Amino acid sequence: MVPFSKTLDSVNKAGLFGLMLACAGLAVAVVIVLVAVVTSLTAHLVDLETGWLDSLVNWIVGGITGVAGWFMLPALVVLISGMFQERTIDRVERAYYPDEVRSQEPRFWPDLRHDLRFTLWALFLNMLVLPLYLFGIGFVVSIVLNSYLLGREFFESAAGYHIGKPEAKTLGEQNKGTVYAGGLVITLMTLVPLLNLFVPILAIVWMVHTYHGLRSQPQ
Repeated sequence: MVPFSKTLDSVNKAGLFGLMLACAGLAVAVVIVLVAVVTSLTAHLVDLETGWLDSLVNWIVGGITGVAGWFMLPALVVLISGMFQERTIDRVERAYYPDEVRSQEPRFWPDLRHDLRFTLWALFLNMLVLPLYLFGIGFVVSIVLNSYLLGREFFESAAGYHIGKPEAKTLGEQNKGTVYAGGLVITLMTLVPLLNLFVPILAIVWMVHTYHGLRSQPQ
């Protein structure tokens, strides 16, 4: 069960354009702030007493930070998606699964502390992978790692919206291949320029359809 068509169709059918644009703006802002902070710290900590050399170092550091931010985007996807999570699920389910719509209103960033913990843990693991790029295997290891992390996290969020995180975790473990495949697609999308700005929303949509697909299967 691979919900490619449903995920793409949901953008229009569930009216997600506005959320996707807001998500893209936030993703760009996160990278800009990251680059600005690191560049500012470099400017204050590094003093080469040569104006043009200082500027060159700042530009190089800023560029490296931007590239690193791009590679680290998979770890930031969950944090960015958190504030859009329940609203996105609600819209998709009203369009595709009206009988499953919750009576409660969608909340803004329902589990911020969890998302922060996950992001810090994912960033830490991705930083551990960075030295492996020197040996030519970092890219593959990063994809394998983030496919597992994002697949599990987004599935448990989508399923947990209805059945709670413990039962969602159990359901995910019973369908590891499907969940991992979804995580792989999400991770690969984060590596595609421009598309990666919309991944936080697309990842939620993908796993909503994955969850309902699994629930509809005969037990």
